[in-house]
Amino acid sequence: MLTKDLGVGTNLGLLHVLWMLVSGTLLGQRGAMFPALKAIGLTDGAARRAWSAFRHGAWQTPDLLRVWGAWVETLAEWQAHHFEGYRVKSVDVTGFWRPRLKGCPSKHYHPAARRALPAVIMGLIAEVGELNGQRIAIPRVVERVHPQDGSEKALWRMRLRKTSRDLADDELAAVDAGVSIAQLQEAQIERYVVRLATNFTARRNALPPYRGKGRPPVYGQRVRPLSRKFKGKTIDATTPDRIEQWDYEGRTIVAHIWENLVLPDVKPGKTNKVFNVYAIFDPLYKTPWLLATPLALQASTVKAIYTDRWPVEQLPLAAKHMVGAHRHFVHADESIQRLPELAILAGSILSFLAATMPVQPTGFWDTKPKRTPGRFRRLLQGKPFPQSVPLPAQFRKKESFTAHLPKGILAVRSKIARPSRTTSVPTIPIPGTPL
Repeated sequence: MLTKDLGVGTNLGLLHVLWMLVSGTLLGQRGAMFPALKAIGLTDGAARRAWSAFRHGAWQTPDLLRVWGAWVETLAEWQAHHFEGYRVKSVDVTGFWRPRLKGCPSKHYHPAARRALPAVIMGLIAEVGELNGQRIAIPRVVERVHPQDGSEKALWRMRLRKTSRDLADDELAAVDAGVSIAQLQEAQIERYVVRLATNFTARRNALPPYRGKGRPPVYGQRVRPLSRKFKGKTIDATTPDRIEQWDYEGRTIVAHIWENLVLPDVKPGKTNKVFNVYAIFDPLYKTPWLLATPLALQASTVKAIYTDRWPVEQLPLAAKHMVGAHRHFVHADESIQRLPELAILAGSILSFLAATMPVQPTGFWDTKPKRTPGRFRRLLQGKPFPQSVPLPAQFRKKESFTAHLPKGILAVRSKIARPSRTTSVPTIPIPGTPL
């Protein structure tokens, strides 16, 4: 389905690569591509053709994502989530660590190392829906870093600008605390829900009354949603404008709301930079959620929108630790980008199959199994490519004469530049002869 519209030979080779990823064979082979392709039952020639389709094939990841998303939307079981008429587009950035890759185009912060390490980072946009009572994130966009600027900051800037252009009237962007309100406003995103830091402060979008002494106020009154401690003293939180309360799954959730706010360095009157802040106190969490949005939404809706952002985190999780792309050995400029992209797509397929197929326990100890990609990957792990499934006629080996072409390391060496035969040889003077 995903590769049927590709060229003959490329479609079959890329199908083998996708099966290798979904079945978890790359994980068992510790990221080695050729052993993983051989492990699914391919011959030497088929493994070479699959690698060639992956490395040199005429295909693009956005086309595969578009076909995958359109097919999922046609299913009767698929239910897209709507919150007060809005659909959520989750925006995130993930990194595939490559600490020993020479010339790695970008870096990503590693929590354990406490510093940025070489990594292939990518921007993600996913749409979250429900399938058989389980939330699933469908990747819509997987974006690479800019060739001239591989920083994560530049990737976020580029991703937010494109998100602003691509957002429909009934869509909003949901982002985590790694993005600030200032960045969202700079990208001119008008509909968003973003998580804030616990020490976040804002100002009222109106000047306080003049007290008759000193300089007239220039900025609005400061608003501190959550209390904090500074040098042993407690700074109290600002009284909220209103409070909302509702019951959810047997517990009471309280939300404190501040309306018509601007950033601390913005003077009052900037109506296009106004937002509302929600401090949501849930008994399940020690620290309250601090969320912001420029839309006038109910507190329960804002909480549900941010909760709906979480499945986008499962895409890189499934791609790295379930599919096995957290460790891989490809080094060409195009390959280091294509393999993580295909791994994210394979992780989405794996999560989808786990949600639609009957639940399979891992073993006798798994008394309450759930539909997770890890359990389904264990079911497929070690299984060869299904030869019994009939494929369309266009899924076949491309009949091209290649016996005369060099293979393996000889093919690599043949591409090394050699001096041309037409190059003139410099004349060496003979001793005793006039020049």
